[in-house]
Amino acid sequence: MPAARSCPRAVARAARASRSEGDRTQELLPAPHRLTTPVQFRTVVRRGRRRGSSTLVVHLLTGGEGDAPPRAGFVVSKAVGGAVVRNRVKRRLRHLVVPHLAALPAGTMLVVRALPPAALADFSLLGRDLERSLEALTAPRPAEVGA
Repeated sequence: MPAARSCPRAVARAARASRSEGDRTQELLPAPHRLTTPVQFRTVVRRGRRRGSSTLVVHLLTGGEGDAPPRAGFVVSKAVGGAVVRNRVKRRLRHLVVPHLAALPAGTMLVVRALPPAALADFSLLGRDLERSLEALTAPRPAEVGA
């Protein structure tokens, strides 16, 4: 039978297994890099470029607000699953997007919308889909190459 949480050994084991506060803050999406208002989400979805995959749809709007840092927002609807599943998908997507923000130009706004298959997708599949979508969206368009 597993030890109760009040057991000193169980508490010590849980403390060792948990990450330190410094580790947690590195995974978070810093506040200046978040899309927060419905207007921002709507603008990116309506005016930005879009690329879809089996698990997600990525919307990217470049040159949105000049010297503002690149920002990202996430849409995970109830179609993806219950609250636990939706939050797990959001955490995974947030963790995957953070390294890509540094490569995006200032003023870029990004919206990542999870599709229902994202609930069953593992971390590596979500990462591959996100990376492919971002590569396609950041590559110059054929009309821009000759300009």
